[in-house]
Amino acid sequence: MNAPNRHELFVLEDNENALEVTEDTKIPNAATFKIVKQDHTVGNMLRAQLLAMPSILFAGYKVPHPLHPYFLLKIQTDGTTTPQAVFEAACTRLIGTLGGLETKFKREFSFKDATAGDAHAHPVGGMGMGMGEDAYGGGGGAAWAGGRDYLDF
Repeated sequence: MNAPNRHELFVLEDNENALEVTEDTKIPNAATFKIVKQDHTVGNMLRAQLLAMPSILFAGYKVPHPLHPYFLLKIQTDGTTTPQAVFEAACTRLIGTLGGLETKFKREFSFKDATAGDAHAHPVGGMGMGMGEDAYGGGGGAAWAGGRDYLDF
C-alpha cells in the first residue's frame, strides 16, 4: 500500500522539527506554521482557540495531503501582537482547556464508580419486578417513576 507505517505518523525523526514558522511577505502581520506529525484534530482545536482571540483577523488550517502527516496553520493578526505570540497563547489556552476537560472527565467517572455499587445490589430490571411491570420500570406502560418515559435521557 501507499500508506506510511503507523509509527511514522506520530513519532518524530531525529532531525525533524515539530514546528516550522514561515513569515508571510505578502500579507502584513501573518505567518504560516507547519505542524508536523499532527492532523485535523489538533488543527481544528488550534484554529478555534485562535479565532476566539480578539487580535486575530484570520486563522485557518489545511492538510495538504492525507498521506503526509502535517498541517499548515495560517495566522494573521491586527498588528497589536505577532502571530508567534498569539500561537503560543492559543497553545497555552488549549492545554488549559484540555486539562479542565480531563479533570471533569475523571470526576464524572469517579461519580459513576461511586454509584455503580447501587446497581450491583439490584438485578437488571430494578428492585423486584412485580406483576404488570415491564423491564423499564413502568407499571405495564413505558414510564418510570416521576412520569418520565424510558427514552428520556
